[in-house]
Amino acid sequence: MQARSSRLFSIIFASLLVLVIGVPWFQAAMAQPHVADFTPTHTPREAAARVALARAKQAAYRQVATYSNSSVDANQLPYVPIVYFPDTGHHLSNRAGFLDFWRSNGQVLIFGYPVTEEFIENGRLVQYFERARLEYHPEVQGPAEQVQLGLIGHELMGDRVELQGVADPQNGSLYFPETQHTLSGEFLQYWERRGGLGVFGFPITEAFEENGRTVQYFERARFVYNPEDMTAFYRNMEQYNGITLNTLHEVELDTLGRQLAQARGIDTTPVAQLPGAAAWTPELWARHIEVNLSTQWLTAYENDIVVYRAPVATGRNGFNTPTGNYAIYNKLQMQTMTGSMGGESWYVPDVPWVMYVVGGVALHGTYWHNDFGTGVRRSHGCINLGMDDAQWLYQWADIGTTVTIHY
Repeated sequence: MQARSSRLFSIIFASLLVLVIGVPWFQAAMAQPHVADFTPTHTPREAAARVALARAKQAAYRQVATYSNSSVDANQLPYVPIVYFPDTGHHLSNRAGFLDFWRSNGQVLIFGYPVTEEFIENGRLVQYFERARLEYHPEVQGPAEQVQLGLIGHELMGDRVELQGVADPQNGSLYFPETQHTLSGEFLQYWERRGGLGVFGFPITEAFEENGRTVQYFERARFVYNPEDMTAFYRNMEQYNGITLNTLHEVELDTLGRQLAQARGIDTTPVAQLPGAAAWTPELWARHIEVNLSTQWLTAYENDIVVYRAPVATGRNGFNTPTGNYAIYNKLQMQTMTGSMGGESWYVPDVPWVMYVVGGVALHGTYWHNDFGTGVRRSHGCINLGMDDAQWLYQWADIGTTVTIHY
């Protein structure tokens, strides 16, 4: 234990020296004139010190957590990348590509945690999650298609009356002749934003009331509408501005994977953590955010895997969002935006999920417009996001996460 603590201290100390003295983003931040919605919460030197400390701790954590630093015999270590989820007591590995599929297609938000280990069901390798079942299809040409999602919505619904189709209503709803069902409103927006046909499949019911909630079943999921997730303030702003806003959990996926496993008597008992399998956290991978000012899109990476994409709206002419390599140096769940610049003054309360990246430039949720990804640049320099996207990123990223802004 003492040797590991010494090694951790050495890693942090060495990293701090490199990060504070020589990193290019710090030098750029000192020279870059700041144009932003917010007044900076820290001086450039204070911001650099916060980033350096956070990055040193994260680097030390990853080094200690990797298999090469395990105290167990190397012969006992897993042969493929594998992580453990203490919340449910199960592993997730890349033996069949399940881990990378989970990371790149929604993670906890879409699939939840694993509730079983990998096992053979009906002659196929599968793994159940709280909200899904992953299946390995080696017969499919191309590794990208070999991991597929089971039709758990169909399997749970069976022959219930709601499966019967409806006529095309011709009212602007999206109609699917394949199943003779429609999608509209909040459910349609969620379906389109979070994976569409590839993740959820076709709707197999209309939206209807069940257990006091509006729900809708899909081939691979069940949507549940939670209007209370959006507070009255944002609901009023939505109506006042005549736009549609979304919060991260306004629509949620039910735990169909867990329900189906229980209905089939599948063992979901937690198992012991394997030697060398690190407890899951986004910190296991180097996280990086890229903002493309030309396309007005943001992409988040864990190492080289894309784990999230979101449309943005950045600084308009005269308040252009600065380009460069930066890092998140402060995070605030809520902040009131005030400022004066270029002959303009503003006061905007309750701006959610704020992450500063350079000076007064921040990634943050936005409720006064929804022009994300359209090419309309609305801000005074900040990177505007939908409230749902801003919350996901806020919960995923940490102080020290790299943010690259470019054309």
